[in-house]
Amino acid sequence: QVQLVESGGGLVQAGGSLRLSCAASVRTFNSYAWGWFRQAPGKEREFVAAINWSGGRTLYADSVKGRFTISRDNAKNTVYLQMNTLKPEDTAVYYCAAGSAVVVSTMSYTYWGQGTQVTVSS
Repeated sequence: QVQLVESGGGLVQAGGSLRLSCAASVRTFNSYAWGWFRQAPGKEREFVAAINWSGGRTLYADSVKGRFTISRDNAKNTVYLQMNTLKPEDTAVYYCAAGSAVVVSTMSYTYWGQGTQVTVSS
């Protein structure tokens, strides 16, 4: 059983920052790759960022590269997404996911959190 709980979402003005957290209840946290995805109303769920078990390999969507940073703290069983220079188009529900590899496909991730809302105003 794997349980993921996201937190840190909220309302922020364009240009502001937020840090999302994903707390995982797992026995082998270090063995998973972790990803962040987002879904806006009426749109498909899209890849945002991913990180491997050691934190040494990361992958970012072009739309967030240079603005967002994914990291993990294995001792705390927590994955983070630092979001800077937020734009209105970043508004979405953000989901944390666990899988076997650092990839962009949602189908490669086995476990998902409930999501946290991020709203960026103009």
